[in-house]
Amino acid sequence: MNLLRFIARWWTAFALVFAIAMLGAAHAFETFGGLAPCPMCLKQRDAYWFAIAIALPATLWALLSRSKGTPRLAAFLLFAIFGAGAAAAVFHAGGELHWWQLPPTCGGSLGEVTADDLIRSWAGNSRVPACDVAAWKMWGLSMAGWNAVISTILSLFSLVASMRVKSDKGWHDNVLR
Repeated sequence: MNLLRFIARWWTAFALVFAIAMLGAAHAFETFGGLAPCPMCLKQRDAYWFAIAIALPATLWALLSRSKGTPRLAAFLLFAIFGAGAAAAVFHAGGELHWWQLPPTCGGSLGEVTADDLIRSWAGNSRVPACDVAAWKMWGLSMAGWNAVISTILSLFSLVASMRVKSDKGWHDNVLR
């Protein structure tokens, strides 16, 4: 339980590392794997950018103020952010499995041209991948599916960290009851 208590206490620092790692992995798949992101893939990255925007100042605050760890409000905000990211990833993964229809802007056509589309076209990659086709799978899950799993886990850890009592003494008893 000491490890769990430590993780909950410093959850914003762990969340910051995970968010940066997930953005780095997405960039590596794109750069080294040659897997161009579809519009929904790019939208799913927003959750990690928002998580960094919350976790970085909260971690710095905890370190500089010599507090006993993660501000609970920041952990709860991370719960909401990662939860929203998980919902977006589930929606995308379900669309890849054709469980439901995805928005028309995800069809691989350039219905609405954005700045990203223009930059891609200048770089010679004007083809926007369709959102309903999984470009990569591992153990039956696409990248959107794995993002749903990881975001859900991060959301649950954030929720547990937000329920940590201030004294940190016996916090796990309150959470696990």
